Amino acid sequence: MPEIPRVPAHWRFPAHPASVRRARHAVVESLPDVLRPRLGDDLTLLTSELVSNAIRHGARRPADEELIELVLWPADGHYWLAVSDPGAGKPALARPDADSEGGRGLVLVDSLATAWAVRPRPTCGTSVIAGLAFQQSG
Repeated sequence: MPEIPRVPAHWRFPAHPASVRRARHAVVESLPDVLRPRLGDDLTLLTSELVSNAIRHGARRPADEELIELVLWPADGHYWLAVSDPGAGKPALARPDADSEGGRGLVLVDSLATAWAVRPRPTCGTSVIAGLAFQQSG
């Protein structure tokens, strides 16, 4: 008999800067207690960067009309976080110089995540998916 997977955690937040804090809290609180010390800080940072980018670059209408979607799920020894927005842009890794004031969000994601990718959504929008590896206690 196959093991039944956990149902992914799923949230929708307004595309507003105040949602970044709410998203961080929701994601970390959904982790099993035993994994919070190992994954909590990195997952908080990934959530902050990806949600901030989705709000800044993916929202097309006023913040109170637009939603950012998050999904968190464990699979294959990783916790995967997908942050989706309605925008059509494709986020890309940049290498800003020392004087640049921005452009480091995906550099941070690239250094923290075991793997990450940008995927178009089936209907409209874009998702950035990042995974953090974990070891199950046996």
